[in-house]
Amino acid sequence: MNLPYLLILFRLLLAPIILVLAYAFGSKMSLVIVVLMYLGLLSDIFDGIIARKMNLSSEKMRRMDSQTDLIFWVAIAISCYLIYPGIIMDKICWIGLLMFMELSCYLVSLIKFGKETCTHAFMSKLWGLTLLNAFTALIGFEYGGWALNLAIIVGLISHIDVILIILILPKWTHDIPSCYHAYLIRKGIGFKKSKYLNS
Repeated sequence: MNLPYLLILFRLLLAPIILVLAYAFGSKMSLVIVVLMYLGLLSDIFDGIIARKMNLSSEKMRRMDSQTDLIFWVAIAISCYLIYPGIIMDKICWIGLLMFMELSCYLVSLIKFGKETCTHAFMSKLWGLTLLNAFTALIGFEYGGWALNLAIIVGLISHIDVILIILILPKWTHDIPSCYHAYLIRKGIGFKKSKYLNS
């Protein structure tokens, strides 16, 4: 197994470890969970960079990376609830809406293309950064506030963008920067993908 796949596997294995730590030890393991979260983020960054350098990036790898990201961040979110349920319950309606939007992205893609979504769009990456900020504040400092609010707002915008990408695309493909770029693809207008899109 090559290094990019090992990094994806590493991130996948972190998910159950984080959940066990949160369930068994709660806030006593907050710092450890934050460290593991950042290690997972680094693995996500470098698997794409290394894959491009080694000319190993493929549809299979991108799909695997996307599904692993989902599992990893869901594990972090659940660990937040296990450690600080009160903060999560205060925003449960908005978090529930985010979960519904995430499910909708997958359902729309499966219905239209028979495959899960794998856009790796710019807004999705921005949402990832706001999630990282929110989870750091929540797990590390027991603070929701503006950081969590920002992550929810960006998350909703990101999911709308992904749904529009899926609806606009004439056929399934991966690594689409935005719904505008999906429109360009539909019109047959070429564009250069950023090298950072595949990270």
